[in-house]
Amino acid sequence: MTDSPPDTSKGQPAIGEAALFGMCPRCGSRTLFAGWVKFADKCSVCRLDYAKFNVGDGPAAFLTMIIGAVVVALAVLLQLSAEPPWWVHVLLWLPLIVAGVIGGLRLTKAWLLVSEYSRRAEEHRHDGSDLS
Repeated sequence: MTDSPPDTSKGQPAIGEAALFGMCPRCGSRTLFAGWVKFADKCSVCRLDYAKFNVGDGPAAFLTMIIGAVVVALAVLLQLSAEPPWWVHVLLWLPLIVAGVIGGLRLTKAWLLVSEYSRRAEEHRHDGSDLS
């Protein structure tokens, strides 16, 4: 086993591309997520540690409010224009809310992590070794 540098021959993807496809910001492999919206611990190809980036829960709060406002506006518009039965609203808006929040979370969380990587903004861990 050698300590050779990781293979980054693919190059770094653009921020939008990396966010859309869940690509590692260093090597471009699609290894950013370990679940629907859960980041992997690290890239399985180049070993970039994703845990050192602090994305937080900010995207979840804003995204939920934005999608909620859009869905409520569309539901009110549909109700006032067509007056469908209640189950039509359930069939329309519930899947839209779930898909919008999960898809939006993947996109915004990935975008924030890739942006932090491109700006070299990593969470600083104080372990006492950097005392000046």
